Amino acid sequence: MDAIPAHCFERSALKSTQYLVQDVVAIAILVVAAFHIDDLLNYLALAPLPTKALRIALWTAYTVFAGFFGTGLWVVGHECGHQAYSTSKTINNTVGWFVHSFLLVPYHAWRISHGRHHASTGSLTRDEVFVPRTRSEYGLPAAKDENEVVGIHVSEESQSLIAEILEHVPITAMWIVIYQLAGFPLYLIMNAAGQKRYPSWTNHFSPESVIFRKNHKWQILWSDLGFFLTIAAMAYWSYARSFTEMFLVYGIPYLWVNNWIILITYLQHTDPTLPHYSDKTWTFPRGALATIDRTFLGPIGMWCVHGLCETHVAHHISSKIPHYHGEEATAALKEFLGQHYNRSEENMLVSLWKNHNSCRFIEDNVDVAFYKDARGQAQRYGVEEPLIDSGVELSS
Repeated sequence: MDAIPAHCFERSALKSTQYLVQDVVAIAILVVAAFHIDDLLNYLALAPLPTKALRIALWTAYTVFAGFFGTGLWVVGHECGHQAYSTSKTINNTVGWFVHSFLLVPYHAWRISHGRHHASTGSLTRDEVFVPRTRSEYGLPAAKDENEVVGIHVSEESQSLIAEILEHVPITAMWIVIYQLAGFPLYLIMNAAGQKRYPSWTNHFSPESVIFRKNHKWQILWSDLGFFLTIAAMAYWSYARSFTEMFLVYGIPYLWVNNWIILITYLQHTDPTLPHYSDKTWTFPRGALATIDRTFLGPIGMWCVHGLCETHVAHHISSKIPHYHGEEATAALKEFLGQHYNRSEENMLVSLWKNHNSCRFIEDNVDVAFYKDARGQAQRYGVEEPLIDSGVELSS
């Protein structure tokens, strides 16, 4: 971490609050504007068809931009969980509880599991999220030789057999949409895409969950309270006003937030070029570098979403670096790490589709595992090297 300028680790409650206020004010302005959409349409007095089209366009614009700023708000809460919002644990946890409760995230529960993710990123046995499925879990035939284990020069016969089996678990656009919208709540409720050694229906709401220790009990219950207070507010809003209004103003932007969070975090940790490590080969530096920076929709990523995509490697090197220092920390790391720094400038929506297809499974019982596609081919493979090396080799 010496490569990162010392001031990048400085946390300021005042500066962090400026970003919090920015997001809250932006969302408030959008909400007020949304409530005046009908007034605008009445003033314009257009024909019925143009009026309907404009209403749909304006509400769509509202939900999209509210989703962007809502994701930025989520990032602020996320920083609170990492104690990066300020130097005060009380301030961090208070702000984080309010922000994440508003976004239907049980703050302390997710803070704890997310902290464990950071402590074991890239570990096949201890990471909390986006843990790859293996060849045996799909019921695929065993690799015939070393070439097939590493995914290089796989025989046509084996490629066809793997493809035939994986056809029964196809990747479709509809499945990706469902995963994007519901993936994060399903992870919280039933550990979807989480650590496979956990019992079925492991969740973030029960103090008895295997994720938590006994001394976490009251933090989990406090998180549950925040979550269910928001649910109650949504129910009252639907009763007192209308479900349609609640869903348009809060529900759809909430789904957009889920979409962006899943898209961003999935692509940060899922790529055919990123390694996953066994207990034998995993180290914290290796895991921290087994992530990738990307560019999120041009300036929207740095402004609305506070650089969550663009500075993720630095975030895994030290999660207490505030987002407003992330860009400078990333530049320093990029210079220091050289070829070991991972970044992709590919459009993230293109990457989403490609990675859902190229990251299908990994081999069982290997020390450095890379994703293989639906024909058993890998873009990279692990090599035997001392622990000071990344253990990664480009495939030929």
